[in-house]
Amino acid sequence: MNLPNKLTLLRVCLIPFFVVFARMSPLWAQLVALAIYAAACITDALDGHIARSRNLITDFGKFMDPIADKLLVMSALIVLTAQGRMPDWVCILMLAREFLVSGFRLVAVENGRVIAAGPLGKLKTVFQMAATIALMLLVSVNGPEASLLGRAGVVFANVLMYIALVLTVVSGADYLIRNRDCIRDM
Repeated sequence: MNLPNKLTLLRVCLIPFFVVFARMSPLWAQLVALAIYAAACITDALDGHIARSRNLITDFGKFMDPIADKLLVMSALIVLTAQGRMPDWVCILMLAREFLVSGFRLVAVENGRVIAAGPLGKLKTVFQMAATIALMLLVSVNGPEASLLGRAGVVFANVLMYIALVLTVVSGADYLIRNRDCIRDM
């Protein structure tokens, strides 16, 4: 197994640790959760860069990297929603897109086709990760008045979240349109 694929698997292994600390109330636990999550997000950038620069792109990586990203981001979305730091309907729309695309990918794999993430999907992931980090950092579990930068921080985190939401919907539609030939084969 090459280094990019190991980094992808590391990202998956970090998720339970992130969730355990994120579900704790003390500030130190929230900071540990944020550090774990940020480290996991960095592995996403690293594994892709290493795979492309060293020509280590594999079908396993094309298949598993987007799944690892989805697991990481979905974990954060669920935790943030449970803590009241993001609206449930935003979480539901984002999760619905991820399940739709993942299901579509599984059908494509059954037909012998591995579909890598497109540029819009990658941009969506970057904004989802940035938004979830901003929500963890700037929206306190104790309400906006306890937030790091006050109301301005909450507004900034929410703007990132809504940009991520728009990119989620648009990239999902783009993914289906670009791969419509797979839909005809279903």
